[in-house]
Amino acid sequence: MLDLLAQPVPYQTIIQHAQLSLTVKRLDLVHPEISGNKFYKLKNNIHFALAEGFKQLLTFGGAFSNHIAATAAAGKLAGLSTIGIIRGEELAQRPFNPTLMQAQANGMQLYFISRHEYKYRADQAYLQTLQQRFPQAYIIPEGGTNSLAVTGCKEILSSQDLENYDVFCCAVGTGGTMSGLIEASSEQHQVLGFPVLKGNFLQAEITQWTNKTHWQLLQDYHFGGYAKTTPALLDFIQHFKKAYSIPLEPIYTAKMLFGLIDLIQKNYFQPHTRILAIHSGGLQGFPLHPESFSENRL
Repeated sequence: MLDLLAQPVPYQTIIQHAQLSLTVKRLDLVHPEISGNKFYKLKNNIHFALAEGFKQLLTFGGAFSNHIAATAAAGKLAGLSTIGIIRGEELAQRPFNPTLMQAQANGMQLYFISRHEYKYRADQAYLQTLQQRFPQAYIIPEGGTNSLAVTGCKEILSSQDLENYDVFCCAVGTGGTMSGLIEASSEQHQVLGFPVLKGNFLQAEITQWTNKTHWQLLQDYHFGGYAKTTPALLDFIQHFKKAYSIPLEPIYTAKMLFGLIDLIQKNYFQPHTRILAIHSGGLQGFPLHPESFSENRL
């Protein structure tokens, strides 16, 4: 059972003065292979799959997907075989990157499909076709976000967190993690999301999962879009690790913390605000040369 494999999650306060405090909750350390928010997204889905008698997990992702790597590891631990539908049929002819190598080492069968076909990954007719092809597979959406994942992400915030902090912050990809934080907290809190993609579609995604209103998306820190970086962001990652011994990756958590510290410097927050930032993991996808990230990495 995945909940029994979680390790204690450390907290690291990086700003502490009379006016404000900023603490990082290190979900990147919750499990050695099922990192960060993926642990919480997958946990209830795997319990459900086992209870319903499924023998496989099937999910979707790009070549550098944290979700693909985490699903492969979680399936292996749970005794379920795993299937990864990977965007980009040309990747089958190339040497695997560390993410795909790790997923394959954990037993995942990899199927590479065209980018055109991949666009149908949420289409019900396409999903029915996959279900017929893999009748023993429990299908998990790209990124892992569904109702079970949102429920799992509520567990990211402990009762002590709800007492000790006023603002909760996270990076936002599909909206599932932020939705869980919103549902776990109350109107006396504030939940801030830092989208890593351009566009306003995440507003609608999150309202699928919550009716609460004490949240806001801050759209100014995506650095050009998904998996895009700038020299300023890469420099921030290096300085942050040197200053606090906290590794970051350039797709999610680095963008959130860059934005958060920028807001603090601009006096965005009220005096005495206690902020908890969620480190959502994903370090497995950090390459030796992060400037090589492209939009093809989901």
